[in-house]
Amino acid sequence: MRVKRGVTTHAKHKKLLVANKGYRMTKRRLVRTAKQAYLHAGEYAYAGRKLKKRDFRRLWITRISESVKQNGLSYSMFINRLKAANITVDRKILADLIVENPEAFAAIVDRTKIVN
Repeated sequence: MRVKRGVTTHAKHKKLLVANKGYRMTKRRLVRTAKQAYLHAGEYAYAGRKLKKRDFRRLWITRISESVKQNGLSYSMFINRLKAANITVDRKILADLIVENPEAFAAIVDRTKIVN
């Protein structure tokens, strides 16, 4: 008896087209173009997850740099003095402190000024 694969193929195609719901034109209707769009979307999403980390780090550095300038230091000097003072706070937390609790950030900056 031969094996008919129509049910399996139909299920795979349906799963693919459901995943592509919201795509424009033939990318949501035709199986071959839908599969290509699905694969490319996965690549873009993977790359985007890496870019997101890069973009947030740039944002944190910009926030820290501007805030430290107001206290009379450059960003590089501030980071160097943080390491010299053995203050192990990463850039994400520092940027969060600037937004949420500026007094605590000012205290950290004052602490780094004492080190040198």
